[in-house]
Amino acid sequence: MPRTSPVKFLQEVRAEGQKVTWPTRRETAITTIMVCIMTGVSAVFFLLSDQVMRLVVTTIIGWAG
Repeated sequence: MPRTSPVKFLQEVRAEGQKVTWPTRRETAITTIMVCIMTGVSAVFFLLSDQVMRLVVTTIIGWAG
């Protein structure tokens, strides 16, 4: 495996960094809002799933006891 000098490596890193297309402020804001919404939806989903499972388990235990 050929060795690369640190200077050459940093030049290549800088060149790759310039190829990156950074999101606009608007895109970042929209993405952030969507993540918050999806987190809330997921939280509600898991809360409801947990409550249903709790109800089923307590019902089964009630029958057995």
